Amino acid sequence: MIDDLEKKFVRALNQNARKSCREIAKELGISVTAVINKMKKFEKLGVIKGYIPIVDAKYFKFELRAVIALRLSHQCVMGVQKRIAEDTRVISIYDITGEWDSIVIGLFRDTEDLDDFIKNLLSLEGIITSVTHMVLNIVKDEKRVLV
Repeated sequence: MIDDLEKKFVRALNQNARKSCREIAKELGISVTAVINKMKKFEKLGVIKGYIPIVDAKYFKFELRAVIALRLSHQCVMGVQKRIAEDTRVISIYDITGEWDSIVIGLFRDTEDLDDFIKNLLSLEGIITSVTHMVLNIVKDEKRVLV
């Protein structure tokens, strides 16, 4: 069961994961030791999986984001997804319900980069069909879990 202190702790990290334990302790009105123990507990349990910067993809010349729906041969789903996941341009892969079997989200430098990815993707055994959507605007792209 999640208590209010745990929610406040995660909210403090969501605001700035580089805050010191002392700053978090002061903000939450608890001891530094309690903050350190909570952090270690959450890391050990896998609640906190790591700490990463949230960077602007365009700074690194990734100008295009695409969402690709895939229909897969059911005998090949896991193997195909693992092979797709190896491509560094892929940022997410989801198993989904409905008309499609999987959604792939990727970051690409330009349309030629996306074209190369799609051609390689469609050459994989087990992919029946795909549809690609290029993202025009990002309205919301939240990386944090807001508790």
